[in-house]
Amino acid sequence: MKWRWMICLFLVLMAEQSRAWGFYAHQQINQLAVYALPQELFPFYRSQIDYLGKHAVDPDMRRYLVDGEACRHYIDIDVFEKAIPLDTLPRRYSDAMAKFGEDSLLANGIVPWHIQWVLQKLTKAFQENNWEKVIHISAELGHYVADAHVPLHNTANYNGQLTGQHGIHGFFESRLPELFMPRYDLITPEAVYLEKPLEYIWDRIEQGFSALDTVFSSELDMRRTWVESKKTSLEERNGKLVKVWSLEYAAAWHKKLNGMVERRLHASIEGVACFWYTAWVLGGQPNLPGSVVVAEQVSELPKEPLKTDKPGRKEDHGPE
Repeated sequence: MKWRWMICLFLVLMAEQSRAWGFYAHQQINQLAVYALPQELFPFYRSQIDYLGKHAVDPDMRRYLVDGEACRHYIDIDVFEKAIPLDTLPRRYSDAMAKFGEDSLLANGIVPWHIQWVLQKLTKAFQENNWEKVIHISAELGHYVADAHVPLHNTANYNGQLTGQHGIHGFFESRLPELFMPRYDLITPEAVYLEKPLEYIWDRIEQGFSALDTVFSSELDMRRTWVESKKTSLEERNGKLVKVWSLEYAAAWHKKLNGMVERRLHASIEGVACFWYTAWVLGGQPNLPGSVVVAEQVSELPKEPLKTDKPGRKEDHGPE
């Protein structure tokens, strides 16, 4: 097993280097979601806020180690839209599998359905009063809910590889939050119970998907008109100089996006808190302890009874 942990360490270092919703953003989303919880949950989750932030990235660390993990982070809506209109796309997994087949779903992503399955696991942990498991699963559920809010997790052109925009994935979900997130107003309303959580996450996915035209067109226009030397710069990361999108170029695109990144982050935080709260309600609204000792480990949820998907996408977080 030693080699697996060596790979885990390598992935952690790579994630820290790329600030791979990127590494920094996932941590912030989980931690800020704690402050949107009602009083019944807040003290318990607040006592575990460091763990929830640190382990928000566990699913990303598993992407290249665990069969079937990669497809849990996205859904290529545009692939399905080529077959049928978006408003007729089956929302339930069983209906979608009957329409497209399991192989097609796994190849093009299952994030809305995986969120539903993880919600069920969290609900069960609440029912069993298994507080350590509640925190483990909450950290992971937060990751998948946040991923579903990123527009570039909703398209086969996830890294601009089909439009000559290599690196746009990390530019949007890592570089922009890293630079501008401290300026955002990310205070969210108190979490509410989701009567139809699957419909809720589908609505959020559709919002992200509808924003893709703006994401691609605004950056492509800049990419064609800016001189190469102005697009990137060198920054020191972990003692090394690495090539990153320049502050000037990032600020210009951020302005063109007109608040989109802030809105998607705000919605992510709100969504994570609502899913945690919904699991607690469905789990019988148990009284929570003030705190719990949670083992420091890279948690790994049991795999669903699904065939393995194709090798994980390489989401390059830096400019070409």
